[in-house]
Amino acid sequence: MEEIEIIKPDDWHVHFRDNDILKAVVPETTRQFARAIVMPNLTPPILNAKQAIEYKKRIKKHIPKSDDFKPLMTIYLTENTNKNELKDAYKNGSVFAVKLYPAGATTNSESGVKNIYNIMHVLETMAEINMPLLIHGEVTDKDIDIFDREKEFIDRYLDFICKELPELKITLEHITTSDSVSYVKEANENLCASITPHHLALNRNDLLAGGIRPHNYCLPILKSETHRQTLIKSAISGDPKFFLGTDTAPHLVYDKENSCGCAGIFNATYCLSILAQIFENEKALNKLESFTSLNGAKHYNIKPNKEKIKLIKSSKPIIFKNTLDVNEHKIQIFDPTFHVFWNVL
Repeated sequence: MEEIEIIKPDDWHVHFRDNDILKAVVPETTRQFARAIVMPNLTPPILNAKQAIEYKKRIKKHIPKSDDFKPLMTIYLTENTNKNELKDAYKNGSVFAVKLYPAGATTNSESGVKNIYNIMHVLETMAEINMPLLIHGEVTDKDIDIFDREKEFIDRYLDFICKELPELKITLEHITTSDSVSYVKEANENLCASITPHHLALNRNDLLAGGIRPHNYCLPILKSETHRQTLIKSAISGDPKFFLGTDTAPHLVYDKENSCGCAGIFNATYCLSILAQIFENEKALNKLESFTSLNGAKHYNIKPNKEKIKLIKSSKPIIFKNTLDVNEHKIQIFDPTFHVFWNVL
């Protein structure tokens, strides 16, 4: 197959940051995606509807006029979140979902939740109004191995939430393990999961073997090849419980390449090309549209996009740009460990 046409995708997990980085990265997403859920972990975080509305205005300033794109805003859940204000924000359409970060789980998550049981009253309200909960599913206890933190979160907290509130619409974001795949498949219909292109493309050898590669460092951290293969099988299966959330997360090069480098992979630029290659390698191009354009919309109870896009296969591998300019600084663009032949028109 040399050409495919699919419904224009959505990205159900984006980090745009703010200020100069925001200006640089927004067009990298808007040229390929129709909608995106925007994460609220800025400094300071987006804690209420007013801040979400102001952030949305800043985003829209940098959407090219040629791109028809809708940012879907989120609020950063804390143990002080007001459930009545949240309800009003959702009902008037200013906020699409709520993001749960366990405190310290990832970049700018210091204000996150320390005690899950202290937010159950907010989750009950969200279940009543059908407001989605987006979860970074890792515990942050220092005594739990970093490679086991996702499974521990499921066992300790997610299972509790799902059993207490089976009607709550939940996305377990950027899953990385066979444990997560198994749990999501067996859980109630309101629990689904997003998967990133970098977790489909890389395993932990790509981070650690032959030297540390800071630009492949992300959270949740890359896992073993066995887990990666399970993620691939889930993504190409067509199962509506799994869909794309890129977790594209820009950091300036000097913030990645230092003694305590930031977690995050900026994959927006070539995301669809990489995914098309992965799906073709697995002889599953006919499932790409479900993963990128249909399953997420179904989970969030919104209609798929009307516009379509084409991907063309070239005879030679794409030559990726190495970096994206941010004034005098740069963000490194994700390049997988294999050749990619698919271009997005």
